[in-house]
Amino acid sequence: MSIQMAGIDHSRAGIDVRSIFSFTKKNMEAAFEDWKTREEIEGCVLLSTCNRMELWVSTKNGCSLSLVDELCEKKGALPETYRPYFAEREGREAVEHLFRLAGGLESRILGEDQIITQVKEALAFAREQYMADKVLEVLFRLAVTAGKKVKTEVTLSTASQSVIHQAIEVLHREGYEVSGKKCMVIGNGAMGRLTASTLQNQGADVTVTVRQYRSGLVDIPENCKRINYGDRMELFRQCDLVVSATSSPNYTIKTQQVQEIQVDHPVLIIDLAVPRDVEATVAKLPNMTVYDIDYFQVDIQNARVKENIARAEEILQKQQEEFYDWYECRNVVPRIQRIKESAARDLELRLTKVLRNLPLEMGDSDNLGEQIDTAAVKMMNKLLFGLRDEVSGDAFRECLQAMERIFGTEEIHCEKVRIGSYE
Repeated sequence: MSIQMAGIDHSRAGIDVRSIFSFTKKNMEAAFEDWKTREEIEGCVLLSTCNRMELWVSTKNGCSLSLVDELCEKKGALPETYRPYFAEREGREAVEHLFRLAGGLESRILGEDQIITQVKEALAFAREQYMADKVLEVLFRLAVTAGKKVKTEVTLSTASQSVIHQAIEVLHREGYEVSGKKCMVIGNGAMGRLTASTLQNQGADVTVTVRQYRSGLVDIPENCKRINYGDRMELFRQCDLVVSATSSPNYTIKTQQVQEIQVDHPVLIIDLAVPRDVEATVAKLPNMTVYDIDYFQVDIQNARVKENIARAEEILQKQQEEFYDWYECRNVVPRIQRIKESAARDLELRLTKVLRNLPLEMGDSDNLGEQIDTAAVKMMNKLLFGLRDEVSGDAFRECLQAMERIFGTEEIHCEKVRIGSYE
């Protein structure tokens, strides 16, 4: 199977290493422009989130790339230094991983909602860059469908399904209550808005930063206040809790800035960004407690959750089989289509004289002929795909080749494919 991936995630690397391999949309565009020129690459998709970065590639048959080398080259990193942090997968192993990922089984927070959207958006961006070939298009679409099916039919966890919900739950267990706290959320993207809304629902007094030039355009959650991003440090000195969740390449909270405002009470800072939004040395300052995204771990799974995971895996397996069915037949379908069309023409010629002799109006005769053509195609469809499901791969190939000879389509024979295997 000409599918391979390389990825780095929270289970293998800390935030400092993950930050090196984080991609912005601008970074992705530049990488895609390079990969477009590579003849061996049919298509690729990049998934870059707070917890993971994964490169998916569809290649020409028999071609194998070192995706770790590709990624390190793009980031100016030494492969020998960072290779141990990467997981590399090919073929069925890669397909299984993507389905588990979309199903929420590989997330830091089991069954989280956001990963389905992230997988879907990764495909959409690759499509915009003309890098999503047919194989990756179908693979990612079916993985998203599988993820939605798991979400609908299985309860993987009773916990809230986002990082900020998990953070609040962990803090609550440690004795910290959000209710009544004066909070500032830095960032008004999807994560920032979700964070602000969640904190507000927990009873906090929430203010959201907005860029001044966009302040008239940005929607913030209901009942939350807004402040210009440039004025954030003035509010910081009054806050009990600050959450930063941006995609900025620069720090949103710097050590020197905090030192200058001389905060005289405890402030808890949650940094949900990758790369970091908060300079690491802020944690060493008086009254400052800083948590990054790696601090909030998944709860230990109980027996009921494990049962639900098994159920989710069953659903994902069935959905994977749908992809394998498509993949092994993707080059056979045109051959089957030609056989069906030839069979329909053959039947039409045999029935032409019969139809002419029937006591029918011209319109009725044409309509009956069309119905017969449709029935013939459906019959051949059932026969051919039924054979595919009932006999071995070798036997099906023999049947297909025999029918091509019978119906005169073998002169435009497609490349031989290995039915029953996935190579």
